[in-house]
Amino acid sequence: MTAADLVPSRDLTALLSSASVEVSSRGHQLAELRDHFAPGTDVTITFLPGDNYRHNVETATALRRAGYNPVPHIAAREMASREALDDFLARLRDEADVTRILLIAGDTAIARGPFKSSLDLCASGLLEARGIARLSVAGHPEGHPYLETVEALDVLDAWQAWGHERKIQVEVMTQFCFEAAPILGWIGGLDARRIQLPVIVGLAGPATPATLMKFALRCGVGHSMRAVRSQIGRFGRLLTDTGPDEVMRGLQSAPKTATAAIAGFHLFPFGGLRKSGDWLRSYRRESIGLPNRASADSASVEPEASRFD
Repeated sequence: MTAADLVPSRDLTALLSSASVEVSSRGHQLAELRDHFAPGTDVTITFLPGDNYRHNVETATALRRAGYNPVPHIAAREMASREALDDFLARLRDEADVTRILLIAGDTAIARGPFKSSLDLCASGLLEARGIARLSVAGHPEGHPYLETVEALDVLDAWQAWGHERKIQVEVMTQFCFEAAPILGWIGGLDARRIQLPVIVGLAGPATPATLMKFALRCGVGHSMRAVRSQIGRFGRLLTDTGPDEVMRGLQSAPKTATAAIAGFHLFPFGGLRKSGDWLRSYRRESIGLPNRASADSASVEPEASRFD
């Protein structure tokens, strides 16, 4: 390790300028998104149990028309048939010019159709047939809810091989954590296995500790919840918003070699899009030494969480 590796880098802060953000498949957050995130932002669209994929297409189309880059979730187990998947992908491509998706297994234990896993869905050949050029898959720095660590790494290794074979760019979008250490340790595990997929680090947007705890329990986040509990003890109440500042500081203070795989960030707006947008601007301004600028208050909208499986 060289001295240069130990110098905190602002490269990660620069990546925040292109951080993606998440909205509901119902499409009711578009006005709030316009107020707090610039056109050109990548916007992922949730796919929760019971969602009708046609609603996801409508939301993706509205986002594209508003100048955003829609990145729909596709939940493999929610696809009732190969024909439904093909129709979903065709509509996304034709109506919203979608070339990037985020693929998850889905929160349902029993598949509604022929796809029991994300890899099952990719074996269909429909992604490349419908022009998908970039695919995000889920990563779990604090452990996969159903797979042992070695098995989860085996899956990512398979994704790497699949991407090379199909000429589709594959990247890993992580579940959020409340500390940097699990993320850095997990990236080290990828490196040890020679898994060279770009990593998009998921960040929990500002929210009260109580809200963050609720989503952490729903999404299977484990050990780093102690960081949220410490916020409750530090402030003595549950109403003080907690943002991902400590996670970012931990990543920035790590050696550059430990964060080389990080290609971007994604914000889960658990306290609403306004709070996430305000935090993003505030953190970037503070990082480059500019005075913080308070924003006007407005009501926040609590998003829906989609657990990564």
